[in-house]
Amino acid sequence: MNPDLPPADASAKRVPSNLRLRVIWGSIAAALLIGCTYGGPISFGLFFAAVQAVMLKEFYRIMRAAGYAPAKWIGIVAGVVIFVCIYFITSNYFNLISSSTIYPPLDPTQPIEGAPELTRLPTADFIIYLSAIFGALLTPILIVWEITRWPNNGQPFTNVAATLAGLFYISLPMALLNAVAFNKHRIYDPRHVFCLIVLVWAADTGAYFAGKNFGKHKLAPSISPGKTWEGWAGGALLALATGWAFGQFVPDIPLTHRLVAAGVVAVFGPLGDLAESMLKRSAGVKDSGTFLPGHGGLLDRFDAFLLVLPVLVLLQLLAG
Repeated sequence: MNPDLPPADASAKRVPSNLRLRVIWGSIAAALLIGCTYGGPISFGLFFAAVQAVMLKEFYRIMRAAGYAPAKWIGIVAGVVIFVCIYFITSNYFNLISSSTIYPPLDPTQPIEGAPELTRLPTADFIIYLSAIFGALLTPILIVWEITRWPNNGQPFTNVAATLAGLFYISLPMALLNAVAFNKHRIYDPRHVFCLIVLVWAADTGAYFAGKNFGKHKLAPSISPGKTWEGWAGGALLALATGWAFGQFVPDIPLTHRLVAAGVVAVFGPLGDLAESMLKRSAGVKDSGTFLPGHGGLLDRFDAFLLVLPVLVLLQLLAG
C-alpha cells in the first residue's frame, strides 16, 4: 500500500454520492424554477428562454455525436428569437400585466410623467410579420453558412435539416409555454405554469413507483427497457388525481379542462420521453448533457414538454 495515497474510503467520503448530487442540484433547480415562475413575466421569460437555448444546444450536441454538423449558434439565436416573438404575441406584446409579480405592470398606454411622447409600440400583427420574414430568411442564411464551409462540413443540406429540426422539436414547443403562462385576457398567471410542471412531475412519479412495484409488460423495450404499461397506468392515474386536486389551487379552471390537461400529460409526456430516448440511442449518447449534475441535461428534464405543449395549446385554442 502506498502511504502517499489517501485511503480509498477517505477519497470516497470527499466525493458526493450520486443521490446527494441529485438532491442538491435538484433543489437548486426547483428553487430557480419556482422563483422565476412566480417572480413575474420578465423573470419567467428570461428563465425559459435560457432553458430552451440550453436544450437546443444539447440537441445539437447529440446531432454532432450522430455525425451531423448543425449550425449551433445560428440555431440557438433563432430559437431565442422564436421564444421572444411568441412571448410578445401571447403577452399582448409589451403590456406585461401580472396577477402575481415583483415587477410593476408595464403598460404602454399609460404616459410616464416627464417622459417624451412615444410612438405606438409594435402590434401583434407586426411581430407576426417580422417572425415570418425571419423564418423565410433562416433557411437561406443556413445555406449560405454551408456554402462558406463546403466541402469541410459534411452533407450541407443534412446539416441545414438538423439545424431546423432542433427549432421545430425544441424551440417552437417550448415557446408555446407562453400560451399557457398568459391567459385569454393576456394576463400572466404563474399558477398555470406551476400546475403543468406538477402534472408532468406527478405522471413521472406515478410511473416510477407503479413500474417499480408492478411493472411486467414492456412499453417500448427497444427504446426504453425500463418503461412498462403498468408504470404508464400508474403515472396516468396520479396525473388525473393531481388534475382533480388542483381545483383548490386554480378554481377558475373547470374540472373538465384540468382533467383533459392531465390526460394530455399522461399520454404525450411518456411519448416525449420515449422520443428523446430514441434520439439518444440513435446517436449512441447516454445523457443529453451534464448541465445538472446527477440529473443529466435540461433536455432530459424537459423532454415531456416537447410533445405535451403543442397538443395542450391546440386544445386550449379550440376551447377558446
